[in-house]
Amino acid sequence: MQTNRVKKIIREGGLALGTYVGGIADPQIVEIIGHAGFDAAFIDMEHTSFDLRDVQLMVMAAERVGISPIVRPPGFDPAFLLRLLDMGVQGLQIPHISNVEAARAAVQAVRYPPLGDRGMAGASRANDYGKVPMMEHIAQSNREITLALMIEDQQALDQLEDIAKVEGVDLIVVGPSDMSRTLGVTGTPNHPKLLAVIERLQKALKNGAGAKLALPINHPALPRDAGQLKAMGCAYANCAPSPEVRLMKSLQAQADEMRKQLT
Repeated sequence: MQTNRVKKIIREGGLALGTYVGGIADPQIVEIIGHAGFDAAFIDMEHTSFDLRDVQLMVMAAERVGISPIVRPPGFDPAFLLRLLDMGVQGLQIPHISNVEAARAAVQAVRYPPLGDRGMAGASRANDYGKVPMMEHIAQSNREITLALMIEDQQALDQLEDIAKVEGVDLIVVGPSDMSRTLGVTGTPNHPKLLAVIERLQKALKNGAGAKLALPINHPALPRDAGQLKAMGCAYANCAPSPEVRLMKSLQAQADEMRKQLT
């Protein structure tokens, strides 16, 4: 496993920048993200049709350009997470962590003993098909893999301080869209209820087990640029829009301009 670029930036106190692979199942998108200068490619399996083969090719592309492949699985299933980890994924962002038990279960699934209970395979792609000695692979994986937990539901808010105290978590992510829905404030940027949740999480993380805050850049519900997020204590941020949206807007603008030339 290569050094995790995102984890390195987090350790150094910086803000790691990722962007969305989106719904285009082509590993060349990941290569472009790396060449463009981002630190991570965010591979979303929750809101796309990506299968494991798609993800593996994207992981290989990320390794080629030296960025961190971070995958959001469709849900929390330890067996499914193990398959992602064994293919060499460097980061997992688990959606809808609703209580402290789920947070602890995520750590157990992602970390090898003694930190967790991840199953062992002697010849996975993650340990170079057995080339890396198992004890070295275990230490490297526990050190390099980024575990991010998404806080999106009311039950999670009720246990926020306890979730922040769970050891083995690197990032706690607020999903502004789903959190706004939970709070009943969808469509209102910078709503005081959403800001209060983020402020509460910031305080909880200061008294927690070492996890850092993660928020998206310039989200409609929480418009903050990279500098503002870093000042808030964020350690990781995704930048929208996804490639298909960028492509559509660029093509649309070009088509509109040519139509104007014909009138």
